[in-house]
Amino acid sequence: MKKTIAIIGSGFSALAASCYLAQQGNKVTIYEKNDTIGGRARQFKKEGFTFDMGPSWYWMPDVFERFFQDFNKVTTDYYELTKLNPAYRVYFGVDDFINIYDNLEEIKATFESIEKGSGQKLETFIKQAKSNYDIAIKDLVYRPGVSPLELITLETTLKLNQFFSTVSTDIHKKFKNERLIQILEFPVLFLGAKPTKTPSFYNFMNYADFGLGTWHPKTGMFDVVCAIEKLARELGVTIETNSPIEKIIVENNTANAIVINGQTIHADIILSGADYQHTETLLDNEHRAYSEKYWESRVFAPSSLLFFVGFNKKIENISHHALFFDVDFNQHAADIYDEPKWPDAPLFYANFPSKTDLTAAPEGMESGFFLIPLAPGINDSEALREEYFEKIITRFEQLTKQEIKNNIIFKRSFCKNDFVTDYNAYKGNAYGMANTLLQTAFLRPKLKSKKVHNLYFTGQLTVPGPGVPPALISGKLVAELIQKSFRS
Repeated sequence: MKKTIAIIGSGFSALAASCYLAQQGNKVTIYEKNDTIGGRARQFKKEGFTFDMGPSWYWMPDVFERFFQDFNKVTTDYYELTKLNPAYRVYFGVDDFINIYDNLEEIKATFESIEKGSGQKLETFIKQAKSNYDIAIKDLVYRPGVSPLELITLETTLKLNQFFSTVSTDIHKKFKNERLIQILEFPVLFLGAKPTKTPSFYNFMNYADFGLGTWHPKTGMFDVVCAIEKLARELGVTIETNSPIEKIIVENNTANAIVINGQTIHADIILSGADYQHTETLLDNEHRAYSEKYWESRVFAPSSLLFFVGFNKKIENISHHALFFDVDFNQHAADIYDEPKWPDAPLFYANFPSKTDLTAAPEGMESGFFLIPLAPGINDSEALREEYFEKIITRFEQLTKQEIKNNIIFKRSFCKNDFVTDYNAYKGNAYGMANTLLQTAFLRPKLKSKKVHNLYFTGQLTVPGPGVPPALISGKLVAELIQKSFRS
C-alpha cells in the first residue's frame, strides 16, 4: 500500500530520499523552511557573482553515478563535469606551495621530488586506500547502521587492525616530510575529525582524492541540487518552500502529522532531513530518543566562518581550490577539538569557482569563497568575523604576492549564528557529527526513531556520516528502511 510521506528539509539527503520514495509509488512532499532548496548546499547570487554556499568539492564521482543509475539515468543527463588540474594547491609559505595534479603518476613525482623514496610508498599507500574504498564505499556505507554485525565481513576482518590504528599514525610511519604528511591527512577532515582520532581504515579518502580526482560541475555544486530536484519532480515529488516545521504530532506513539505555519498536515510517514537534534525538539520530551546530555557528549565536526567575496579584477597565482597550511596544522586542530576557541593563526581554504566557470563572475572579475574551520558552539560576532577576514586576506596577499583588499566589491560572511538560524544546526555545526571509531555506523543516531513509529531521519547526523556522497547514500538507506516497514 502506497503512503503519503512528508519530508522535512531539502538538502542532499532529503532530496535523494524523496526520489527513492517517489520511485516506490508514494506521494511525497518536501517542506523546506528557507525560500530556496538545497539546505547547506544553497546558492548565493549578487551583482553578477555566483557562489555555492556550502559543499564545493565534488569527490567520489562513482557515488553520484550510482545514485542516478538507480533511476536508469546518468549524471550527464543533468549536468556536465570538469576534472580539475591541478585538483588543488597547498600553500606552506611564500614561494612554497605544492600542486596536487589530476593523476597519480604526477602526484608520485611531486612526492618523490620532496622526499626521496616517497613516490613508491605513496603508490603502495594508495593501493591499500583503494582496497578500503572498494570495501567501504561499494559495500559498507550502503548498510543502514542497524546492527554491529553489518561491519563484520571477511574483508573487514582482514583489516581489523585498521580500526584500532589512526590515519595519522599510519601516515607518519610511511612519510617523514611534514608537508606531505599534512597533504595526506587533509582528506579525512571531510569526515569531521582529527587525523589522530580517525581510524586508519578511513584512508580510503586518500584514494577518493588521488585516485578518483577532484571534479567541478559546470556552474557549481548547485547544479547537482538542481539535477536531483529535477529528477524528484519528474518522479512526482512536490516541493514547498517557506515551510518551517513547528511541531511533529504524535498520537499513540506514532507520528502522523506536522504543523507548518499553524496548519496541520497529515502524513503516513514523516522523514526529517533537517538537523537531527533540532528535529527531536519538535517532539514532546517523552518521544525524544536522544537527550541533551547525549548530544553534548558527541564529537561534532567543525563549524565554519565563510566569506563570499566579489573582486573587480582577476586574482593571480591561485588555483580553483587552494589550502593555506602556512601555520601550525596541529594547533588549529587542537583549537577546534581539544580546547575550543578562536584560533590565533587559522588554517583556511579558498575557492575561486570563476577560474573554471566563467559564469561565476562578471567578465574580468573573480568570485572568491573563503573558509576557516572553527569549533562548534563558539562565540560568534561581527567584530570577530572582521578580525579574521583581515587575518586571512593579509596572509593571502603575502602568499600569493598581490594586493586584493582594495579590489573587493562586496563581501558576505556566514558563521555559527547563521548555521543555527538558517539550518537549525546544533551548536552551529557545518558538517554534522564526526566519524570517529565510537561514532561510526551502528554507533550513530538511528535512521528510524527508537521511540516513535513512522518517524525517520536522514542526513549528516545519522548513517553513514558527513559529506555529499554519504548524504546521497543516507537518502537511499532510509528510503529502503521505510519501504521495508511497509511490508512488515
